[in-house]
Amino acid sequence: MLVFASGRSIADAQLPAGIARVVCDHTNDVDVDRLFEQIGSERGRLDVLVNCAWGGYERMVEDGRFTWPAPFWEQPRWRWDAMMTAGVRAAFVASQLAARVMVPARGGLIANISSWAAQKHIGNVLYGVAKAATDKLTHDMSVELKPHGVTVVSLYPGLVRTEAVLAAGIFDLSNSESPEFIGRAVAALAADPDRLTQSGRVLVAAEVAQRYGFADVDGRSPRPWSLDDV
Repeated sequence: MLVFASGRSIADAQLPAGIARVVCDHTNDVDVDRLFEQIGSERGRLDVLVNCAWGGYERMVEDGRFTWPAPFWEQPRWRWDAMMTAGVRAAFVASQLAARVMVPARGGLIANISSWAAQKHIGNVLYGVAKAATDKLTHDMSVELKPHGVTVVSLYPGLVRTEAVLAAGIFDLSNSESPEFIGRAVAALAADPDRLTQSGRVLVAAEVAQRYGFADVDGRSPRPWSLDDV
């Protein structure tokens, strides 16, 4: 099995040995085309695509003001473009290129990393709209991909112990998840011969863990979040 990891700063990421790193700006179609050409030439097939590129988190403080929670009429307009381009559009373009390989092969899994913000106001209006668009992308792609045996799902993580979350020092981590946990969820789905029955659905990573019987890297089993927890 060959795993490719892509991103603008992927060369600096701490990753296990054996993972192929490809520097790629997912807002640049030329970069993305080159990435999938490399996958095709080195692998010849594609079994799983995980879309987790995102934008809009940068420049949260402008002119001394924390703009992330501002009402929509005070939101900087660049944040709309960042989320829709680096998030939703990036997932669409990568999924297009993946589908061109998966459809002829009659199989594959596309996982779009999404959020409860698609269903509940969290942070700001733009964030919710972008995540809802991601879930809609999942649903409608599933309609067109299912006849070809290709599965597409939205995956919701809980509180993930990213570097930024740990550095903030303000979060209750008692029910948090490692960054690897959602990867285990993707792997479990990919290994399920009946995964097509879940295509088009929104899946919570911790519920996927309960269904397939895996734990986090520290041996713990995070409790699935619900709308009330968010």
